Amino acid sequence: MTNAGGIGNRLLATLPPEDFDLLAPGLETVALDQDAIVSRAGEQIDHVLFPESGAISLMLDMANGQTVATAVVGREEAIGILSVLGPLPSPNTAIVRAAGAALRIPAARFRIAFDRSPAIRHAVQIYIRAMMVQFQHGVACNALHPVEARMARWLLHLRDHVDHDVLPLTQEALSQILGVRRTTVTLLMRNLRASGAIRSDRRGQIEIDRSRLTAVACECHRNTRREIEEIFSLDMPSISRLGSGG
Repeated sequence: MTNAGGIGNRLLATLPPEDFDLLAPGLETVALDQDAIVSRAGEQIDHVLFPESGAISLMLDMANGQTVATAVVGREEAIGILSVLGPLPSPNTAIVRAAGAALRIPAARFRIAFDRSPAIRHAVQIYIRAMMVQFQHGVACNALHPVEARMARWLLHLRDHVDHDVLPLTQEALSQILGVRRTTVTLLMRNLRASGAIRSDRRGQIEIDRSRLTAVACECHRNTRREIEEIFSLDMPSISRLGSGG
């Protein structure tokens, strides 16, 4: 791997060749298997993961065993990137919700490249800003919007990272993501089917109608996508001017 051409992760793909080459020797392709746990809360961050396809939810684990999703990570983001701050335990559990593939690099090697490259540092700043948008809208949404709208928002967030309208999600996974009882998810699925937002609900597979689901969702999905796209479109071009060879 000698340049970023053809790389499916947006953060890596925009790096100047000389900066990508700081990472390339340590990158390896790994599979993101459905429902796999790629990092656990409290465990040491040993690798940085750059998804090229698929979707990963970041889960906050409560002391009573309950969980709730705080963000979705896909080909625009990374897992473990805050290890640039030094050896750290993971603040959350990352679970694959839609299978795919990723590029992985040891955290120690990524820190070395981060220290040497202004372009990589800027890419990390873009990542942090994009994730903060998800976190902020998520907090507001959980506090202000009904659970049906929140469920529609999460389904759309996950759909943003896959190339088809069939999401491999069980009702148990949705209850974990939303932080609600499974019986609540069952009722919500029934309502979404009645509205046509979900065309079918096979076991472990949810087929969505994107336009109708958007009508059910609150404005948080639309606003989150718009703000993240603004961050990438405005800031990504400046990375090329920060190349370590410039």
